[in-house]
Amino acid sequence: MNVLARRTPGFVGSDLANLVNEVALLASRRGKKKISMEEFEASIDRVIAGPERKSRIINDKEKEIIAYHESGHALVAKLLPNCDPVHKVSIIPRGSAALGYTLQLPTEDRYLISKSELMERLSVLLGGRVAEELIFKDITTGAQNDLERATKIARQMVTEYGMSETIGPMTLGRKEHQIFLGRDISEDRNYSDEIAYQIDKEVEKIIENAYNKAKEILTKKKRKLKKVATTLLQKETLEGEELDSLMKGVKLATGQQLGA
Repeated sequence: MNVLARRTPGFVGSDLANLVNEVALLASRRGKKKISMEEFEASIDRVIAGPERKSRIINDKEKEIIAYHESGHALVAKLLPNCDPVHKVSIIPRGSAALGYTLQLPTEDRYLISKSELMERLSVLLGGRVAEELIFKDITTGAQNDLERATKIARQMVTEYGMSETIGPMTLGRKEHQIFLGRDISEDRNYSDEIAYQIDKEVEKIIENAYNKAKEILTKKKRKLKKVATTLLQKETLEGEELDSLMKGVKLATGQQLGA
């Protein structure tokens, strides 16, 4: 129940009821008389990330890139002290766009996030791109969503949370609601071109620092990165406990002893 609670943040009663119905249908399709955690996990993945697309044909080279990309996310999350634990890593395509995913679950409800924790989240988001660069000496379009999310967080740190040492504790940009115009919240720029330039430079610096941190971690743990990616290619999905075992050098059914 604790895992299910952590996996369903923001779900209201009707969402949970629909989820349980989905779970029951899945168990029935599988010929089971009782619902198990396996059906809950599969149904939550379906609701949040979309249905599995095993019919989507991905060539071996791209599948290898995806495995390293997701392993990069997972390893950085695992090795930074303030990150939420990794619950699952998968290279099974889901929905219309996701080619793989790394799922982290919080251990408790949180209402405040520190600057250091935000920096670690950025490093995790950038870990996939770093892994591609380290292993293949090239980069792909696979990090597009990661980069978008990382840039948004970095800009919020500067303009909303006052976490820039250069600009200081200021809120920059007034938010305006234009719901009746059929638009989302827009921003009214209340700062000069000079400040806009400083914001861009600060965002760039934050992203660069987070990227370098991820690169430092994965460069030092390159052997483990390769082992996790190789195992992920064989199993397609790694549970958090299996990732823990790989990190500790424990043998999995599909792998060899992992060195430091």
